[in-house]
Amino acid sequence: MAASVTGTAHEDAAIRGGDKLVLRGLKFHGFHGVKPEERKLGQKFLIDVDAWMDLRVAGRSDQLSDTISYTEIYRIVKEVVEGPPHNLLESVAELIASTTLKNYPQISAVSVKVGKPHVAVHGPLDYLGVEIFRYRSIDAPN
Repeated sequence: MAASVTGTAHEDAAIRGGDKLVLRGLKFHGFHGVKPEERKLGQKFLIDVDAWMDLRVAGRSDQLSDTISYTEIYRIVKEVVEGPPHNLLESVAELIASTTLKNYPQISAVSVKVGKPHVAVHGPLDYLGVEIFRYRSIDAPN
């Protein structure tokens, strides 16, 4: 499995108009960050995931076996965010994306947003964070 940032016009069109599983507003307590207090006390993280895959068969069959359960992706996010600490949100997002693509070959691309709502800045905000996009290369082995 290899992930890349850019794709062919065909891949880009499929993703833009394609089906996807959507997970929004997942909340977990984790110990990620570079500051000692982040590692000691931890904090809340907000996660959004989009996972692109063809959902036509599941739409026609109405069978869970023809799709991927949202709970499987939720489990990956939970294990990463509540697991061993990372310095950077980029690393947390990358591990969620790469694990999702590795475990589910039906998924052609994934977008992961990781937000920290409690940051030391002067001013109101919902959260600060990162968002990454990874897709499965056609020519790469799974």
